[in-house]
Amino acid sequence: MTAHRHLLDIADLGGRAGIDEVMRLTDSFVEVSERPIPRVPALRGKTLAWLFYEDSTRTRLSFETAAKRLSADTMNFSVSSSSVKKGESLRDTAKTIEAMGIDAIVVRHASAGAPHRIARWVDASVVNAGDGWHEHPTQALLDCYTIRQHRGDLAGQRIAIVGDIKHSRVARSDVWAFTAMGAEVVLVAPPTLLPPSLDGWPVKVSHRIDEVLPTVDVVYLLRMQRERMTEALVPSLREYTATFGLTNQRVELLRDDAMVMHPGPMNRGVEIAAEVADLPRSVILDQVRNGVAVRMAVLYLLLGAGTDRVPEVPPPTPEPLAPTLELPRA
Repeated sequence: MTAHRHLLDIADLGGRAGIDEVMRLTDSFVEVSERPIPRVPALRGKTLAWLFYEDSTRTRLSFETAAKRLSADTMNFSVSSSSVKKGESLRDTAKTIEAMGIDAIVVRHASAGAPHRIARWVDASVVNAGDGWHEHPTQALLDCYTIRQHRGDLAGQRIAIVGDIKHSRVARSDVWAFTAMGAEVVLVAPPTLLPPSLDGWPVKVSHRIDEVLPTVDVVYLLRMQRERMTEALVPSLREYTATFGLTNQRVELLRDDAMVMHPGPMNRGVEIAAEVADLPRSVILDQVRNGVAVRMAVLYLLLGAGTDRVPEVPPPTPEPLAPTLELPRA
């Protein structure tokens, strides 16, 4: 197994070989998750801390579930009830948590680069669970795994990423991961929702979704991240939906076997019609389901025993039956 200390961005995996390694490990952990008792002692004795400065549902819960299935101990950190409210700095918070004896910190922060700073301050492994507009590497890995699961391979696939790419850390990680695996990526958005510069991005760009949809194998939708916007970038949500939303009519332009993906949370009726999200071609819940196994693979890759073999867990020993009470004879 390749030695890794942190996962801060997709580049930390070193290209296709590193991503393939995560995919192979994920196959094993998918099997673990399907067991009656979905738990292995792979990280027994390890302690992980969650340092989430932004709200999260899917990412936080799947990391917590992944840690429990690996038999790790966890420490939960809540900004709203912590000393951050008293003015404690990010560095002091990270150092305080490390002093309690932890092996890894999973970080989500509104500022790009925050996990990188923490990685320089602490000796524990650091996993980036999303930092500002920068990256969200484990989301990209679960997206790769979901496409691989349904299509066999990413090589040769044409993937359209549609929506608010400017503010999306998911889009950035997906671009690097998808292209590293041999896929072709086209960004579809109005000019105001694209990054100021795409120099160095291995992508094509289109402003016409109706022309792109018939040509792709996967359409990956992004929500409008209004919490990160400081100005009006589209005339209205209704106009955005009419021009770039995957509506009930527009989904008919897709090939019969084309997949619909979304990292969540969805804004039904904006970037995706409510009915489209529930079509058989939608693999959005598969993405959520695969997120647990992928994050198990990442945590094991960083903290495991340095072997490609996932530890086996013996079947549970049946509990002895309670003794039958003998009633006294009358």
